[in-house]
Amino acid sequence: MKRLIVRADLERSHADVLTPEATSALDALAEFDGDRRSVMAARIQRRLDRARDRRKIAFLDPGSLIPRTRITVQEARDGAFAGSEIPADLRRQWIQGTGPAAKPNAATPSSIRNVAYGLLSGADGWMFDGEDALGQLSTMSLDNQRNLKLAIARDRVFLAAAEQVAAAVNAWALGFLGRPTISDWRSQLDFSTIIFRPRGLHLDDRQIARRDGSGFSASIVDATLFVANNHQRLRAAGRSIVLYLPKIQTAEEAALWNDILGALEAQFALPPGTIKVYVLVEQIEACFQLMEIRAALGAHFVGFNTGRWDYINSVADANAWDPAFVHPNIDAITMTYGYMRHYEDRVRRAVNTPDRRGQCALWQGGMEPNIPVGSAAGVDAGMKKAVAGAEREQREGASGKWVAHWKMVHIVRPVWEKTGQDNQLGRAFPPLGYTRADADALTLLEPAPRTIRGARDLLSVGLQYGNAFGAGMQAAALKPADFFGNDDVLYLMEDAATGEIRLSILWEWIHKAAAFTDDDAETGVRKGEAMTAALFDRLLREEYEKLQHASNRDVHDRSKSTTLPVARAIVESYVKDSVKLPWYIDLLNITLGTVELVEATRRIHLLSDAFRRGGTRLTENLDFAAAQAT
Repeated sequence: MKRLIVRADLERSHADVLTPEATSALDALAEFDGDRRSVMAARIQRRLDRARDRRKIAFLDPGSLIPRTRITVQEARDGAFAGSEIPADLRRQWIQGTGPAAKPNAATPSSIRNVAYGLLSGADGWMFDGEDALGQLSTMSLDNQRNLKLAIARDRVFLAAAEQVAAAVNAWALGFLGRPTISDWRSQLDFSTIIFRPRGLHLDDRQIARRDGSGFSASIVDATLFVANNHQRLRAAGRSIVLYLPKIQTAEEAALWNDILGALEAQFALPPGTIKVYVLVEQIEACFQLMEIRAALGAHFVGFNTGRWDYINSVADANAWDPAFVHPNIDAITMTYGYMRHYEDRVRRAVNTPDRRGQCALWQGGMEPNIPVGSAAGVDAGMKKAVAGAEREQREGASGKWVAHWKMVHIVRPVWEKTGQDNQLGRAFPPLGYTRADADALTLLEPAPRTIRGARDLLSVGLQYGNAFGAGMQAAALKPADFFGNDDVLYLMEDAATGEIRLSILWEWIHKAAAFTDDDAETGVRKGEAMTAALFDRLLREEYEKLQHASNRDVHDRSKSTTLPVARAIVESYVKDSVKLPWYIDLLNITLGTVELVEATRRIHLLSDAFRRGGTRLTENLDFAAAQAT
């Protein structure tokens, strides 16, 4: 590659992923990294401007052009653009599972079992994650690509793992459902649509950099490697090439993605529009530009997904400047709460607005984080809650939803099986509005509890998530420490988004002097008293001590003197800093692989000081240069 360099000896150790075809494509697409940096700088500037001017997000001027396109905002809203027909293998996506294709510190025969569990789960589609759920320790991003390539090629190492996993899945199903779910494991491997989620535009890759050593787009790396390594086999099998695009905030960013996808198609001689994409509506700003995002992605776009955690985080972040905007306990912010139900309503209206060919798009509902592991009472209550959530989304118009664990597929999928409809394309809803009232609804708060118990839960899970990330487990089964040993309270599958929102809310409570709604006997806090830095210090100390004394089952003993102290330092720095950082994951990334607390603290201060001085995000891998020198 002329414009890029690869860390250490990875071109040799991962030559099956970093093939000549793939590296040539990366070099060709490197020109988009400058544009990517520009739109990311514009993100931060908009954030700074809104805070300075104390201004909320607004709808776009209908007469303006969507950047990088020839489409006006009004044309996008009117559906005056060419979208995409929904491919056959995406028309029925009742349940999509999500999870990474690789494990930390695992050899390929063990690591690739993740792919087998996904493809044998019975899910209509499986989103193999390169972003929020994939650990970034060591070479995990490249291992993820390797496992997908081997699975799609039906390599013998994958088939051996799949045969073992099929037996394990059926053993569980017999015990839990009373019946096996896999009759022929080889044919079952072809049931699920394979989907891949690259990392967002805001992230730099950890293994590939610009020739000068500066950071390079993780989005371009992920999308290019997936398409380069798999497009021929997917198309030969009659399958679509499908991506989930995360963290998009504006139609301009969507248009940049559209250009990247078009360049990938040209690079591999694919017909325009071959690559299909869902967009995760994880950012409040995107909710102000839904039709514009659809139009900007044109023939590539097939649907939106409504997630919970990242979206809540974006709302907190966009309103960090407003002292009156204070969230309640996190468990009160469901999809039917205040601004969340208006967000979901806008998405379902947007996908059911036809384009100029009369084509509508898909709406995939949000994540079900429950796992059916615990006491009989706990599992029964958790599964009833999961099914009720799926039934609500189906009634509201979703064509399917996500689950975070393969065991949930056959518990939730029957909700859509009963209806028998492949999807809900074109269901009638009122047209989207663009009034001041519509904008205000997207930040609507409603009365709900804000308690010490809620603060403890935020802290405990936030600490545990940082600890898991440091160990390479970017998706982990977690619950607050006070419920360790209580099998009536289930563990929930959590990924990077859950850490983001928990720290955002804690920051909000301290720096906006959030008032508690209830007395707390343990701390002596009375209803109406405010969250303070001193109270936070006490709660942090107590929740940290609970994790230090937890069993190895809940908090790995080896982490208690390595990654857990680093997680505490990150949480304390983020929450107590008067300047709110835009991403918790920036701190996690900059300290990844660093278990020496003094060095981790230096890096934390380096990052926070850079942002405080000039709004600069440090996103490159600080260990890259050292690895190159070895």
